[in-house]
Amino acid sequence: MIFKRAIVSELSNTAGAVFTVLFSIIFSVGLVRILGEAAGGRVDNAAVFQLVALAALTNLPTVLTLTLFVAVLITLSRSFRDSEMVVWFSTGQSLLDWISPVLRFATPIIVLVTLLALGVSPWAERQIAESRKRYEQRDDVSKVAPGRFIESSSADRVFFVESVDLDGARVRNVFVSNRSQGREGVIVAAQGVIEVRDNGDRYLVLESGRRYEGVPGEAEYRMTEFDRYRLRIDTRPDEPISEQAARAKTTGRLLEENTPYARAEFLIRISQPIVAVLLALLAVPLAYLNPRVGRSFNLILAVLAFLLYNNGLSITKAWVQQGRLPFSVGVWLVHFVVLVVVALMFTRRVYMQRWIPRWADPRSWKRRVA
Repeated sequence: MIFKRAIVSELSNTAGAVFTVLFSIIFSVGLVRILGEAAGGRVDNAAVFQLVALAALTNLPTVLTLTLFVAVLITLSRSFRDSEMVVWFSTGQSLLDWISPVLRFATPIIVLVTLLALGVSPWAERQIAESRKRYEQRDDVSKVAPGRFIESSSADRVFFVESVDLDGARVRNVFVSNRSQGREGVIVAAQGVIEVRDNGDRYLVLESGRRYEGVPGEAEYRMTEFDRYRLRIDTRPDEPISEQAARAKTTGRLLEENTPYARAEFLIRISQPIVAVLLALLAVPLAYLNPRVGRSFNLILAVLAFLLYNNGLSITKAWVQQGRLPFSVGVWLVHFVVLVVVALMFTRRVYMQRWIPRWADPRSWKRRVA
């Protein structure tokens, strides 16, 4: 009992270190990606850290699953390397007795993965989708940040402003480049303000500026000075948000719809806690360390096993979406294969010294003949 408690304690310490490293990598990658999108004007600058946090929540089930897998693998590999497993086996214990402390340690993580996969991650996906959609449906001028060129949603205008008032309704030193029917136009103005008509149409009213218009490659351009110039903003911010993607829908709604996309998404969600359980069990026999092949060999096998497992689930999800595989088969097919592999590896490490019996090994035949 004392030894099993020590195992759980060591697993917890290792998992904390592994999770810190993996989460830092995921968070950093997400931060760089979203900062790049914000610099390109594809997401709202004010929502960058919110989007990064939400993106981290969507990846958290996978991070926790990988943390559990690697923590068990590293802990047992160290026990093999430091000959602690020799003491374990000499007391009459077997590798199967590791299942109890591993599952005891893994249970809270598996429960958390289940809650995240079924509830929290879809909510985070929904918030990300809604934030992006709201930003896309904002008028072009309200997307403009001082000192940056921003392309409009219709891709026919480019805006630049030097400064924006605190209320966001008035901009100063405005530059607008637009294209229409093969003609290029450039508008510069000292300031501008957004007007909303009674029918909901929105206009950018520029004040004290000039408009240059002409055909590229030709010398003839027309210049017009104006006191007030209105530009209609095509996008209305009050348009309804479109239907959410399958990843952003609640689990209850997926069950209600029962479409191929809904079934495929539900398959992935319920698979995540099962993946955590099977990988935690797989790490026990996989942690066996053979000094002749190096310390990193089993870690390489573990990475390959994790990638194959996830790719197998992705392929199954695609087949269910396409209707090539029934949901009733896809929901257990990959997990059953992994369960068989886990059982074979435990059998190999506990009950068999060799994969091939000596009497069936061709090498033993050669020695007999010699």
